[in-house]
Amino acid sequence: MTETDMVHEQIDTIDALMAHYVAGSLPEPARVLVQSHLEMKPDNRSLVNSLELLIGEALENAPEAAIADRDGRLAAIFSSASPIPAPRTVTRPENALFPQALRALLGFEAEDVPWRRRLPGFKEYSLDMDGCEVSLMWIRPGRALPAHTHKGVELILILDGAFNDERGRFGPGDISVADETVDHRPVAEKDRPCIAFAVSDGPVKLTGSFRQMIGDLIG
Repeated sequence: MTETDMVHEQIDTIDALMAHYVAGSLPEPARVLVQSHLEMKPDNRSLVNSLELLIGEALENAPEAAIADRDGRLAAIFSSASPIPAPRTVTRPENALFPQALRALLGFEAEDVPWRRRLPGFKEYSLDMDGCEVSLMWIRPGRALPAHTHKGVELILILDGAFNDERGRFGPGDISVADETVDHRPVAEKDRPCIAFAVSDGPVKLTGSFRQMIGDLIG
């Protein structure tokens, strides 16, 4: 798989992820992941708002520059088609699991996911989009995924349930950012399945002992 902007931009922290979200430099599925996170945890918009203010101030203080071919650009604007009306705001159903942004991207709700069994206790729905591998994951309560690291960047948004790894706990609305510096073994909590939305731009590399790997693959 070729590298995408997520690798080039060195997204290795939540703050860096939010900065690229505000700058509009994320691939579409990663942008939807962050938008879904903000829908689930609206209090976290404070960082995004602060970054937007900083960018606005930077633009206001930027030196003026002449526009090349001013008349040609104006003519192109006035001859273009009328802008498409903004989409109607849809109220999220009370029992909906997916945030509105994610539901709009995928075109279906949680109960309609065409899951495929990958391992015992682990189901997945995946597709390629905008140079990234996009997937939904369902992990059985208490199940451990094989220890692994990453050859690119992996973003995981927890939609329901939770998992724990060497870095701590990730619950609903939390984002896990992992790259080649992270070697982890996510374990779903025991009270309910862990359902997550993941976006990655590189393959995983299994780590850990052979005995542990076989045990985790069998589940």
